[in-house]
Amino acid sequence: MAIAPTGTPAGNRARWVIVALVFFAIMLNYVDRQILALLKPTLEAEFAWSDQDYANMLTAFQVSAAVAFLGTGWFIDRVGLRLGFALGVAVWSLAGMAHAFATTVGGFVASRIVLGAAESIGTPAAVKSAATYFTQKERSIALGIGNTAPNIGAIVTPLVIPALALAFGWKSAFLVAGGLGLVWVAVWFAVKAVPAQTDAVRPVPVPWRSLLKKRETVAIAIAKVLSDQVWFFMLAWLPDLFHRMFGLQQGTVGLPVALAYVMAACGALTGGWLPTRMMARGWSVNRARKVALLIYALLILPVPLVMFVDSPWSAAMLLGLGLFAHQGFSTNVFGLATDIVPARAVGSTIGIAAFCGNMWSIVLIQLAAFSLAHGWGYGPLLAICSVSYLLALGIVQVLLPRIVPVEDDGSGAVAMAH
Repeated sequence: MAIAPTGTPAGNRARWVIVALVFFAIMLNYVDRQILALLKPTLEAEFAWSDQDYANMLTAFQVSAAVAFLGTGWFIDRVGLRLGFALGVAVWSLAGMAHAFATTVGGFVASRIVLGAAESIGTPAAVKSAATYFTQKERSIALGIGNTAPNIGAIVTPLVIPALALAFGWKSAFLVAGGLGLVWVAVWFAVKAVPAQTDAVRPVPVPWRSLLKKRETVAIAIAKVLSDQVWFFMLAWLPDLFHRMFGLQQGTVGLPVALAYVMAACGALTGGWLPTRMMARGWSVNRARKVALLIYALLILPVPLVMFVDSPWSAAMLLGLGLFAHQGFSTNVFGLATDIVPARAVGSTIGIAAFCGNMWSIVLIQLAAFSLAHGWGYGPLLAICSVSYLLALGIVQVLLPRIVPVEDDGSGAVAMAH
């Protein structure tokens, strides 16, 4: 299915096919990674897992994904978006399906390691897709839509997977989700889009040494560290927070958690719309991007008030506001990357930043366990969450006092605006 050139009415409409495909791929990414948690009681009973066995599987996934980020961004830039993204989705789909054939803890751990490594390709590929097929003024909208996918995955999976497993057995959940990924690969290859940045799809070597020396890379990496730690903390501990504070059991905790993620999805959409609207009114990229980041950084400040409410729905609204702010901020961090990094090097830059964010997130997840074990509760963690974004924005301002959209000359060199 060929797509008309960008700039023609057909081409402009058809680019959104790419957005839809990226959205569906990232949603499947989050479906695949959540299935194990949702089927934990069933699998524990069948295979006699201990809590430590389950923890080892989670750790294997997180570390594997984090380390793989160092290579998957480079891989996307090196082999090209079209082939690289397809290979990543194919491998993670097959790894997801492999869970259905595992019979030991080691088998599940091995499947999680491959799944985590392959799924790490999703983030740099999604950002590179926006940088490749959209102009600078349009990318924020595309990124905002794509950034809602994790939240939709977090909402849809608990509604679909348990019912599927109950009707057809637990293996069917892994097989169906993986099979959908393989169907996605076929559709991705069937779509031939004309990029807005013509050299972005050309496989080129990206010198990492040059990237690591750039303050742009450092700024994006620090912003990812300080924001990702909040996201992964919320993913890991939100249900437990509702259980501890309000006594909600597994059967009832899903609704307030789902509300929080619905608000997160809205944050991702506004995160793309807001700077685009500002730029349409004549604001500079520098002003629009930083004002948007500031708005979201301020919105998360009330999150510690969760400790003082007595209703799970009030808590869900406050935590949802925090996730709304996170996703809006995160969308603009990705937008910042496409502002200041040549499209051909976006994958590598995002890969480096995502590695830093994922690895540091393990620290906050472990700190949560330490805080709970010492009777401090969630207060210190929520306080860290509330100030992380203002700190990130402050560091971005120091490193990048003025954002100037990159001039990509097509030469293959990694030249960035200063």
